[in-house]
Amino acid sequence: MPADNTLPTNCLISLQHDITKMVAIALEEDIGDGDITAELIPADQTSTAKVITRDDCIIAGTAWVDEVFKQLDHQLNTHTQIIWHTTDGQRAAANSLLFELKGNARALLTGERSALNFLQLLSGTATICQEYADMVKHTSVRLLDTRKTIPGLRTAQKYAVTCGGCLNHRIGLFDSFLIKENHIAACGGITPAIQTAKKNHPDKPAEIEVESLNELQIALSAGADIVMLDNFSIDELKQGVMLTAAFNRREGRNVKLEASGNITDETLLANAEAGVDYISIGAFTKHVRAVDLSMRVS
Repeated sequence: MPADNTLPTNCLISLQHDITKMVAIALEEDIGDGDITAELIPADQTSTAKVITRDDCIIAGTAWVDEVFKQLDHQLNTHTQIIWHTTDGQRAAANSLLFELKGNARALLTGERSALNFLQLLSGTATICQEYADMVKHTSVRLLDTRKTIPGLRTAQKYAVTCGGCLNHRIGLFDSFLIKENHIAACGGITPAIQTAKKNHPDKPAEIEVESLNELQIALSAGADIVMLDNFSIDELKQGVMLTAAFNRREGRNVKLEASGNITDETLLANAEAGVDYISIGAFTKHVRAVDLSMRVS
């Protein structure tokens, strides 16, 4: 689990490749054999365009916009100039200017939808993350995303989460353990699951999901590094925090606790003030509402 709200270096390297791939797929599915509506415009006509947000938001996705017009320029043998008035992670007020475009009119209009799709979706992700982070900024809790992302946009949404002041729980199945109830059942119990995890990958923290205080005690005794408390009541969370603190003092450990399960804006604060270290929230990436953006050409 990362120590701050930035993606690990290896994931940032992968992100550059992913942006190119995502944009290529988006343009291919949108343009197909050619933009027949853009062909109504004289091929050599130049235009300018301005993009504004109609919502207060946190910006994320500028690199995807840049890549859209980079690829289009290569395909159409054009040159598009992008003038940004904001950056990723920055707050933007409703009706403010985000960026301007100057270049071939056909290229601007062909790229409009793909560029805005990326920017509005990722800014929507960053915005809800920042809203939740602001609610608990007076506490020490850290908010995490999950793997409940839009297929094909995992790293994009994970990046947007960090723009909104929250953390990535894990990028995929390869970089961190999360031993859930089905893994526990298949492994024969909490203890053998944790022991096997530590044997197979001793360099990776062993995180396990539990559904009761009794299971928490078993997980602590088995050597878990992080315990996810799934759908615990607030009273159970507080008991779990006290139980774990006593265990850490007695055993000289530093086991962390994570609350999870149907966390909403109405329940977030109570979960945070229960004293857990982390709260994971699937809604960051699966219930995202796109920011309303508008582009006008002149």
